[in-house]
Order: sequence, then structure tokens, then C-alpha cells
Amino acid sequence: MSNVTAFKKNPAKKVLVVEDEGEIGLLLNMILNEKDFELDYVSNLLSADEYLQKEEPSVIILDNKLPDGFGVDFISYIKKKYSAIKIIMISGFASAKDVALENGADLFFEKPFSKAEFNKSISQLVC
Repeated sequence: MSNVTAFKKNPAKKVLVVEDEGEIGLLLNMILNEKDFELDYVSNLLSADEYLQKEEPSVIILDNKLPDGFGVDFISYIKKKYSAIKIIMISGFASAKDVALENGADLFFEKPFSKAEFNKSISQLVC
């Protein structure tokens, strides 16, 4: 009989991307697939809320301007109800940074952002 040890791959970190621009979603997918993250996507706040009632991701990457509201207003709701989830706010408006961080976002990235900077920051936040 041989002694074989099975190695289980560590489960991927689950990330919810709340973004209504397909190009940004594609970019995030390319960045995070390299880091063994499991991504789920929704395109508005209502879908994000429904998702969170069923799943608990490690990280939410949250756009600010969405079809049904502003991500900065959703941050405090997430933090109150799901305090362990890390939030990365992304926005084309630098003016959203202070509000996002005050409301509980862990990181803020202004669009466009660099792949290297985003990779480094999410790795530090999650790992």
C-alpha cells in the first residue's frame, strides 16, 4: 500500500463585483483571476443586496454611480449588516473618495487605475 497525501487547493476568495460597466468588469476579472479569486457580478444595488442575503463574499468591489443609486450610500448598510466584508470603492470621481472612506470603505480607487496597484492592494487587504 502506498502512502499518498491528497493536497486540497485552498478555496478561492469570493469577490462580489457591483459594476454596471462591462469593460471594468472584464478588467477586474483579468486582474483577479490571476490571484485565484472567485468572482460574482451584479450590475446594481438591488441585485447586490439580494446576493448578500444568500452569499457572503470576502470582498465587495463597489462602483459608485450605479443605475439605482450611489455605492457610497450602500457602504454603511453593508458594514452594519455584514461587518466582516471588505469594501473596495471604485469611481471615476475623485470627490467620492472622502465620503467612501468615511462611510467604511477599506480602499478607494479612482478610474482608471493600474493593474499593479490594484493587485497589490487587494492582496494586502484579503491575504
